[in-house]
Amino acid sequence: MKIALFSDIHANLPALQAFFEDLEQTKPDAMYCLGDLVGYNIWPNEVINEIRKRGIPTIAGNYDFGVGRNSDDCGCAYKTEEDKAMGAQSISYSNQQIGEEERNYLRTLPAHIQVEYQLNNDSLFLLMVHGSPRKINEYLFEDREEKSMLKIMETVNADLMFFGHTHKPYHRVFEYNKEGQTAYRHAINIGSVGKPKDGDTRGCYVLIHINENTSRLDKNSINVEFKRFEYDIEKAATAVENSILPNAYADMLRKAY
Repeated sequence: MKIALFSDIHANLPALQAFFEDLEQTKPDAMYCLGDLVGYNIWPNEVINEIRKRGIPTIAGNYDFGVGRNSDDCGCAYKTEEDKAMGAQSISYSNQQIGEEERNYLRTLPAHIQVEYQLNNDSLFLLMVHGSPRKINEYLFEDREEKSMLKIMETVNADLMFFGHTHKPYHRVFEYNKEGQTAYRHAINIGSVGKPKDGDTRGCYVLIHINENTSRLDKNSINVEFKRFEYDIEKAATAVENSILPNAYADMLRKAY
C-alpha cells in the first residue's frame, strides 16, 4: 500500500496541477489532503474543484476554516504588523473570490482523519491533522521538544501522525515503551504543495509505504518518502502581482520563505 499525503496548496493552481502530474509517475494506492486549499493566490475555487472532482478525502486547514465561515481571521500567527496587514488582504480577497458552493464545501470539511491497519496481529494507527490534534493552527516545528511531541501523540494514540501548516517538511521518530517492548511513534510534516517555506521552491508531498511487515515495533519498517516536484512558479507569482494581493506573496513563492 502506497499512500500520498499533501497539504497547503493555498490557491496555487499551477502547483496543484504539477502535483497531479507527478502522481502519474508515483501511482499511489490512496491519497489524503491535509487542508489549506485557499489563501495567498488567485485560484481558490479552481483548487477546491480539482480536489472535489477527484473525491480526495480532505480535512480543513485553518485558512479553510476561516473562509468557510466568511471570517476575517485565518488563524495565522503573523509575527509583525506588516504581516498581519498583508494577511488581512489575503483572507479578504479569498472571501471575495470564493463561490458559495465552494465555501459550503470548506465549511463541512472534517477536523481530522484516522486510519487503522491490522498488521502482524497488531493495530497501526495513522492520524492526519492540519496543525496538531489539539488545535487546527498549532505549529509543530521540527525543534519541538521530544517530550511534548510524544505527549501529543500518546493522547490521540497515533503511531504515525501526519500534519502540515508550517510548510517545512520533516520526519521525526520517538521511542517509547509499550507493555515491556520498545515501540516507535512517527511525526511527519508533509510540507507544502503550493507555498513552500524551507528554501526549496519545489512543491512537496509525502509517500508512505505500508506492507505486511510494517509495525510500530520496528522503526525501519515505516518507509516515508518526501517527493519534490517542479511547477510553473512564474505563472503563480505573476498571478499574485497582477491581482490586489501583496506582491510579497509572489516573492515568497520565488524564494520559498
